[in-house]
Amino acid sequence: MADHDITSALPGRLVLLSSTHRIAPGLLSWPAWEALRGADRVLVGDPAHPQLPYLRQAGVDVEVLDVPPYALGRTLAQAASGAVVVWIGGADGDPGLTDSLARIAVEGVAATGVDAVPEIELLPGSYDLPGARLLDLVAVMDRLRSPGGCPWDAQQTHESLVKYLVEESFELVEAIEEGDREMLREELGDVLLQVLFHSRIAEEHPDEPFSVDDVAGGIVDKLTYRHPHVFGESSLGDVPAPTAEHVEANWEELKAAEKQRDSVVDGVPLAQPALSLAAKLHSRARKAGLHVPPPTAPPTAPPTATPTSPPTATAADEFGDALLALALRAQEQDVDPEAALRAAARRYRDAIRQAEKRN
Repeated sequence: MADHDITSALPGRLVLLSSTHRIAPGLLSWPAWEALRGADRVLVGDPAHPQLPYLRQAGVDVEVLDVPPYALGRTLAQAASGAVVVWIGGADGDPGLTDSLARIAVEGVAATGVDAVPEIELLPGSYDLPGARLLDLVAVMDRLRSPGGCPWDAQQTHESLVKYLVEESFELVEAIEEGDREMLREELGDVLLQVLFHSRIAEEHPDEPFSVDDVAGGIVDKLTYRHPHVFGESSLGDVPAPTAEHVEANWEELKAAEKQRDSVVDGVPLAQPALSLAAKLHSRARKAGLHVPPPTAPPTAPPTATPTSPPTATAADEFGDALLALALRAQEQDVDPEAALRAAARRYRDAIRQAEKRN
């Protein structure tokens, strides 16, 4: 790899300057600017290249080279014979260019017909930052949703996408439970797409539009506010958090102050699966120091299940078997176990609120 003292480059030097479209044009590295200012010629293939206005504003003379792709490597090698040439890479990465230049370097002057084989340097002018591909996803979603994009994507609404959000979320849970890393990566992408999709739809609202930047900004503010032990003091004053338990307690206290909720069960989404709903309600009550027994249902005979677990089964296995047996018994009696448990969880929520009033 050559250094950046281009004045010593003889008999010829070809600098292939690349940049990322995810960084604002003109924001180039210092070695890139040195190469551009010190070159004998600066060439580009696209007359509408986004870097051109900024390079010309900086006083860099850029020539537009109009040659077919198959002749680009040889043309650049000829231009760099006895000179220093900077080629500003195209947005498509100039497919085939590096292979063409490699063939010239290997086969030499006699076989390729160039005057001299130049020294070749690959110089990145700008780099992607972490999260840069998210900008690509925003652009793709905008293209799909805009006129001339996808008819199906264009007609979707927040309401029509709910079933897909739920489905993708459960598929993500399955990937986590299965320990499938490839599936995990894919399902995270599917859930992320739902966030971008809803955000893009929200931009079109006639009265209350918001964008994905507003969504991201809101969660940044929330995370900063609810982590005073990391980002500074909060309304609670000096908040130490030496353990994860302290962090969780601080989080709940800050959230309660932020949301100004009247009950510990306010904000618990009732649309979640019934078993997780019941667990969440119980967790909220326990954290608040409320000892609320579950509502008493009409007395029935306990379900009889055929033992399937070995004597050494864990408590989780035993509870799982019991719940499964109860759900099967409900199905046999034409009772929807999900709806029944959801109704019981709602009654449990009401009981928690009554207990709060008594205290």
